[in-house]
Amino acid sequence: MENRFRQSLLDPQTFSVTWELVPGRGAREKAQQNALTAAEQAARGGRIHALTITDNPGGNPAILADCLGSEILRLGIEPLIHFTCKDRNRNQIESELYALDRAEVRNLLVMSGDYPATGFRGRPEPVFDLDPIHTLDLISEMNRGFEYPAPRGTIRNQPSDFFAGAAVSPFKATEAEQMAQYFKLRKKIVAGAQFVVTQLGYDARKFHEILQFMRLGGHNVPLVGNIYVLNFGAAKLMNQNRIPGCVVTDKLLTALDGERNEPDKGVKARLLRAARMYAILKGMGFNGVHIGGHNLRYEEVEEIIAQGESLVPVWPELITHFDHPQPDGFYFYQRDPRTGLNTQTPTERSGKPLDAPVGFSYKNSRLFHRLLFEPGKNLFDVMQSVCRRVEGTKIEGLFHKFEHLSKVLLFDCKDCGDCALTDVAYNCPMSRCPKHQRNGACGGSFNGWCEVHPGKRHCVYVEAYARLKHYGEESRLNDAPVPPCNWDFYQTSSWINFYLGRDHTARRLGIPEVQKKGE
Repeated sequence: MENRFRQSLLDPQTFSVTWELVPGRGAREKAQQNALTAAEQAARGGRIHALTITDNPGGNPAILADCLGSEILRLGIEPLIHFTCKDRNRNQIESELYALDRAEVRNLLVMSGDYPATGFRGRPEPVFDLDPIHTLDLISEMNRGFEYPAPRGTIRNQPSDFFAGAAVSPFKATEAEQMAQYFKLRKKIVAGAQFVVTQLGYDARKFHEILQFMRLGGHNVPLVGNIYVLNFGAAKLMNQNRIPGCVVTDKLLTALDGERNEPDKGVKARLLRAARMYAILKGMGFNGVHIGGHNLRYEEVEEIIAQGESLVPVWPELITHFDHPQPDGFYFYQRDPRTGLNTQTPTERSGKPLDAPVGFSYKNSRLFHRLLFEPGKNLFDVMQSVCRRVEGTKIEGLFHKFEHLSKVLLFDCKDCGDCALTDVAYNCPMSRCPKHQRNGACGGSFNGWCEVHPGKRHCVYVEAYARLKHYGEESRLNDAPVPPCNWDFYQTSSWINFYLGRDHTARRLGIPEVQKKGE
């Protein structure tokens, strides 16, 4: 069975269009019926290549996107499932992928997901066992025919046929946030992302930036621009950062405030804005658009497409309508005064101030790292010998308690035993990042602050970037992907696991593994 969405994105002669549906809470309520009615209209109309289905948006419960996707596929149109990592551990993720494969629901947009907000009798516990890089890697293995160990050899499953993509935000205000997004995007593509969808913003220069970044970086996967038909209510929430990752500036909010006083409450103006954005994205060279909006009707989507197509020939003249930079916002490339977009010359970053303080604690951590944790240098061999002697003895418990206490005081250690401190510039992603992101920032940070703790705690990757940049080492955040935490090591000594060659850092450094005593 052909995948019309994949065909549209990979065909250079086709401009792919997806329409976002929000299925809502419940099984047989109005929201679910509205979504299926919209799917029937889109299938008949033939202008939409896939319907995207959100996964518990805003961190609120809703019907499983997988279930609704199966029904939509039977109506004759491809679903594009938002597949998030916030509510599932790795086994559940694998199980759901098998179910989707069996149902022939093949299109997935893999994301971290919004931090859980509401649930039955209170806020639910977030999971975030895998991040999008890990999930994309699993999907890639399943597409090749997933192999796993068995009592006798290995078992290889039949290959799946997923078309999986990832999200990126070019709309970050600070250098550290933006570079963290781009470093993580590279990892997502290496892990197997077959297309990329932008987050939500209204700055034409930023749309152009991500397009250039991918082209000049040799990332030859389709790029889809996000178009949200913006009303004043949604815009006000985004302006206040109450919908994380979506950027609406004060200037744009003022324009929308004026539009809602028009006789049609601003409907014509916001559809025209969406059509202009459609034309700009197609004119620039994007491979498609992702259209969304609260209570957006199918006829309005068709109007955006038709009006957008008519404006494509004059798209450069429309750039001025999307001149919405964030105050003192960072751009990866220098501005082109002729077009209002970007040159191909990167912004000089070396002289820019750091976005977070470095502090004495990191300098101290670097010193101890050089003394203790670099194979073949200084005290590494001594520590390795100590760990060999301590493991399996009565002293091991005291050794572990000393290690854990010191790391709790310094790093708020959660004792996972598969330590990622060195991967994030001695800033623990398991305790300091509410989403446990081991490979880069999620899309929810704002002006350098964590999505979950705005104004109180910097994003751990903003801090890591600042720390590394202070020493000219920020590109280390672009190193090979960090694997998920191995919970076999939970509440065991991460020092022993490292020095005896068992954890992910030891394997990366080539430290020989020492078998546990008695095995």
